[in-house]
Amino acid sequence: MTTVAYQGEKGSNSATAAADLYPGCDEVPCTSFEQALDAVALGTADLAVIPVDNSTAGRVADVHHLLPDSGLSIVGEHFLAIRFDLVGVPGATLADVECVRSHVHALGQCRKALREGGWRTLICDDTAGAAREVALLGDPRHAALAPPAAGRLYGLDVLRSEAEDNPDNTTRFVVLSRTAELPPYDGAATMTSLFFCVRNIPSALYKALGGFSSNAVNLTKIESYQIGAGLNPSRFYVEIEGHPEEPRVALALEELRFFSSEVRVLGVYPAAPGRTEQTA
Repeated sequence: MTTVAYQGEKGSNSATAAADLYPGCDEVPCTSFEQALDAVALGTADLAVIPVDNSTAGRVADVHHLLPDSGLSIVGEHFLAIRFDLVGVPGATLADVECVRSHVHALGQCRKALREGGWRTLICDDTAGAAREVALLGDPRHAALAPPAAGRLYGLDVLRSEAEDNPDNTTRFVVLSRTAELPPYDGAATMTSLFFCVRNIPSALYKALGGFSSNAVNLTKIESYQIGAGLNPSRFYVEIEGHPEEPRVALALEELRFFSSEVRVLGVYPAAPGRTEQTA
C-alpha cells in the first residue's frame, strides 16, 4: 500500500488530493509542510502531496523555499477544485456566529463572505483542524471555513455552502518522491520544474531566460525568493512545458546553465489532465 504524507488533518483538501491520486492509500497527516517532506526523506512515507499555489490566493508560503533543499523530486501534479463551507455546531445559525476560524489561505479565498458577515477571524494551522476545534468548543458563536468533508467528519451543520469568492477556485498540488522518475520522451505533455541562481553579471537573468524564448519553450511559472538577509543572490523557481530530452528544451536549458551559477532540475513529470484549461 502506498503511504502518502500531507500537511493537515483528515478531511482537509490535502487529504482529498492524496485520496484522488492514490485511492486507498495509507495517509500520514502532518502538522507542517516540512514535516511532510521529512516523512518522505526519512522513509516514513513513500510520497508527499503538497499544495504549491491557488488560483485565488496565489503561492503557498514556504513551499518553494523548502523544495530545492528537500532532496526530493517532483513526480506528478494534481489540480483540485476547492470548496469551503461555513460550518458550525448543530443548531447554530448565521446570526449566532461571531468568530470564524480557518487556515490563512482559506480566509483569503473567502473574503467576500467574511466581509458580508462582519465576523472576526482566527487563523488556524489547517482547515480541517478548524472544523475539529469548532466541534470541540461546542459554541454556536464559533464557526469554521472548512472543506465539506471536514464538516461531515466532525458532525457540523452547514451554515453557508460554497463560501469561496471564486467558483473556479483551484489548488495545484505536486507529488514528491525520494526517487526521481523520468517519464519517457514520447510526445506526451510533460512538465519540468527547476531551480536556478544567475551569475553575478549584468543582464544575467534576461540572458538566462532568453533561451526559452528563442527556442519557443513555454515558461508557465517563474518566482524569485531570497534566502537569508543581506546581499545573497536571489533564487528562481521555474516551471516549463516540455521534456529535457526534447531538443528545443535541451537548448534552452543549455543557455540557462551558461548564465547561471547553479541549475537544479526538481522534477520531470506528466502534465495533469486538463492543465490547459486550468492554466488558461
